[in-house]
Amino acid sequence: MVAGRGGARLVLSTAGRLWYTEGVSASPSPSALDLLDFIAASPTPEHCAVEVARRLELAGFRSLDEGARWSLAAGEGVYVRRQGSVVALRIGQAPAAEAGFRLLGAHTDSPNLRLKPSPDLRGHGLLQLGVEAYGGLLEYTWLDRDLGLAGPVFVREADGSIGSRLVHITRPIVRVVSLAIHLQRDLRETGLKLNRQTHLAPILGIDPGGEADPGGALRWLLAGELGCEPRSIVSWDLSLCDLARPCLWGRAEELIAAPRLDNQAMCHAALSALLQAGASSATQVICLYDHEEVGSGSATGAESSAVEALLRRVAELEGPGACAGGLPRALARSRTISADMAHAVHPNFSDKHDPQHQPRLGYGPVIKFNVQQRYATTAEDAAIFAGLCEAEGVGFQRFVSRGDMTCGTTIGPISAARLGVRTLDVGSPMLAMHSIREVAAAADVAPMIAVMRRFLATPRLA
Repeated sequence: MVAGRGGARLVLSTAGRLWYTEGVSASPSPSALDLLDFIAASPTPEHCAVEVARRLELAGFRSLDEGARWSLAAGEGVYVRRQGSVVALRIGQAPAAEAGFRLLGAHTDSPNLRLKPSPDLRGHGLLQLGVEAYGGLLEYTWLDRDLGLAGPVFVREADGSIGSRLVHITRPIVRVVSLAIHLQRDLRETGLKLNRQTHLAPILGIDPGGEADPGGALRWLLAGELGCEPRSIVSWDLSLCDLARPCLWGRAEELIAAPRLDNQAMCHAALSALLQAGASSATQVICLYDHEEVGSGSATGAESSAVEALLRRVAELEGPGACAGGLPRALARSRTISADMAHAVHPNFSDKHDPQHQPRLGYGPVIKFNVQQRYATTAEDAAIFAGLCEAEGVGFQRFVSRGDMTCGTTIGPISAARLGVRTLDVGSPMLAMHSIREVAAAADVAPMIAVMRRFLATPRLA
């Protein structure tokens, strides 16, 4: 149930449909509100990974050092964090070679604007910052917004070592400013065309004139935030971030507006499912990767060997009942759900969807299909997921791209090829994907968590 504080209530039926009831007063969905808090704490992949680790440790999970020997007990919760990615496991009651793994995959990164290594720009009386577009962002949605800065900053400490500080500036620092209509009269005829090199540099402030600061305006800004000398700041991976807080909206607060729903909403769902699921015979795993939006080809992306190495240690070296050759046996008994947000039908652009496959907000999880293997779903896996939904009383939907349009992709095919594990691609429906401010339905949060929880806890899947 999703409820509005203004005296109205939305109920999610067993078919996954929303029903609107007048005159009933209740509280908003706890899981939807928790998602808002999760996203607010996660302006970058690194912040997201830290928030995931914080929640895991509150639930009794312990951090593992990848370079150390491990001793893993049945039913124990452990995790590994690498920069903006996290892999968390609850060790199974049975050896991995006998019971396999239940894997949930998602990604922590989202399209945004990131600062260049030497970003300081001066001209026409203003200070600006040079940026790069990360992933396939909708550039125009970043215009005329109150923006902060967030990400890791690396500082040379007094002893000469390099320390990492995680920064989140939550006051308006920069703004990507539009050009007035009077100076582009043909805008309505030609459309808005933004050059990523020349049109997206945000304004930092008024240039005081004189000689350029030896450390650069950005270093002085960061030094003030960190309480260090500008010259001690060595490097950074800083992103611009929207300062408007995630919120519920709509006549009964049934909708969500937030940055980074793609794909922190699925990170939140996977984490919540793991924390809610009890121990099972199979080892339960969530893999929250970075760099999906730019192809996953990194040490913290889905194409990395890191997860395979971790699973091998559980199955063959350091987990309960570990045995030589255990990983291939475990993977043969494993299943993966790749969870990435899905395209809901837009009421103003319904022709962009296949007529028979138009997922709706508030109607439950979406199973994604693509015969070119841009999604990894097979008919068998879809049937299994449908059974999980039915067992939870949750409706589900299907998505296929129009035949005359190209299809996006996910970590699903990448991880399936890497591990050789049968994989299903799903996601919650949303609008405005890759906008600075995306839209989803509050009623879709809890059902996805419930189905993921059942997937993790089910000893045997058909």
